[in-house]
Amino acid sequence: MKALFQRLRGLPQLIQFVLVGGAAAATHLAVVGLLVTFAGLAPLHANVLAFLIAFVVSYNGHALLTFSSVQARGWAVMAKFFAVACLSFAANELLYYIALQWLHWHYFWSLAGVLVLVAIGTFVMSKFWAFRAHRST
Repeated sequence: MKALFQRLRGLPQLIQFVLVGGAAAATHLAVVGLLVTFAGLAPLHANVLAFLIAFVVSYNGHALLTFSSVQARGWAVMAKFFAVACLSFAANELLYYIALQWLHWHYFWSLAGVLVLVAIGTFVMSKFWAFRAHRST
């Protein structure tokens, strides 16, 4: 496992972001699918719970892999990343609502497309704000 983690750290940062984001997105999609199918929740409600669960995957993956070189961890970094995630989720929920209510697309494929769209903004805000290295003066 340690060798795999070292190999992953050797990949370009953007690839690491895609891998971690993919794991978080897969978690998000799976939780929505399970909650809609087995708990009977409406897709937009299931999406909120899935976001919170996927956040844990996303934060830990980015802190330990994608942005590990800056060693930005702790509650302050987590709070900033949560703000980034919430902003991304607001965009996610708006686009998801449009896809479901106006375009009448399938809930699962709509969410998959939306998750890809908001990923770019999430990367930029994470890299240049949430996980930015502190400069010593």
